[in-house]
Amino acid sequence: MKQVSNMAITSNGSLATLLVLFIISAAIYSGAAQFAVQSQNLVADNVSVVEGETAIISCRAKNNDDSVIQLLNPNRQTIYFKDYRPLKDSRFQLVNFSENELRVALSNVSLSDEGRYVCQLYTDPPQEAYADITVLIPPGNPIIESREDIVSEGNETEITCTSMGSKPAATIRWMKGDKELQGRSKVEVTYDRMFTVTSWLKLTVTREDDGVPVVCIVDHPAVKDFQAQKFLEVQYKPEVKIVVEFPVGLTREGENLELTCRTKGKPEPQQVNWVKVDDDVPSHAVITGSDLFIENLNKSYNGTYRCLASNSVGESYDDYILYVYDTAASTEAASHDSRAGAEAQRSVDHAVIGGVVAVVVFAMLCLLIVLGRYFARHKGTYFTHEAKGADDAADADTAIINAEGGHNNSDEKKEYYI
Repeated sequence: MKQVSNMAITSNGSLATLLVLFIISAAIYSGAAQFAVQSQNLVADNVSVVEGETAIISCRAKNNDDSVIQLLNPNRQTIYFKDYRPLKDSRFQLVNFSENELRVALSNVSLSDEGRYVCQLYTDPPQEAYADITVLIPPGNPIIESREDIVSEGNETEITCTSMGSKPAATIRWMKGDKELQGRSKVEVTYDRMFTVTSWLKLTVTREDDGVPVVCIVDHPAVKDFQAQKFLEVQYKPEVKIVVEFPVGLTREGENLELTCRTKGKPEPQQVNWVKVDDDVPSHAVITGSDLFIENLNKSYNGTYRCLASNSVGESYDDYILYVYDTAASTEAASHDSRAGAEAQRSVDHAVIGGVVAVVVFAMLCLLIVLGRYFARHKGTYFTHEAKGADDAADADTAIINAEGGHNNSDEKKEYYI
């Protein structure tokens, strides 16, 4: 009995000690709160965390003289006092406790956990640092809608993209193919402090836009590559082109003519018609769908043949001008083409021959110049040797006699040679 009584006293003593500790802490908080200062010695970082994930709160003292570090919630309730957790919330877990740091993890963060958390260092006066926790709530899947599903070319359409239930508000961008477009956005705050963003995009479509994706891109710090897209469906009137299947080249009397009308449109043309502008189509012409066939051509068939195609958007056409050549004219035209080709070939041949002749003449002129200079040098040497005897004469008479003597000597040399 006495042992049980002692245990009870011990238990009551521990509870009393803890109660006294809390009373002292509360007194210190209430008294020191007025004198607490924020110092660079105590450091805390702001935290942004996505809803449902874990936030890490760190209180760090650069220089600590065994002072106590504690962490308080936005309501200034003690979460951790040293390495003790008085607050009954198991989501708070101690990550690290040392002389210079108190680091706490808050798991499964919700919007109600957002606020300013206080790191407090018991010095004289007390020091405080603040860690603001911002809870990010990602938006729901973007919803993209258009005013009409099918648009005719040249008309304007409007596409809407909505991003709901985010915090902070998202931003919306638009892309058409690889080109960014500018929309108009509106932000609304809901009753639960969430944000809904709506963006409208207006654009005038062309036939080239058919099948092109329009993409709504939602930018938010809690998500990446969040987007929705819608493919444009554009209707346009037909494109028409007449192709000559036969003949190839000139259309001559007695030959056959075959034309094909090729069309493309959305929707596909319901009707394709052949007409002759300002006249009737020849009675024996055969029209089969998009093909026109006329046999045994003559000049009375000359004129403009038109293919018309239409759909629900509109009508388009293409023209073919028929001119029938008579046989003689076509032969003459072919002969003229042949003569023109031959003359062109002869012109080319004459040009080549003229070039060769010019080169030869130039070479001959160069050769004549070289030979002329050669003979001129040898002729001067001959005259110099013939008058050599006159170079040493004292007067003109002696020079003449020496020159004549030179002739004689020359003759003697020639006779001696013979």
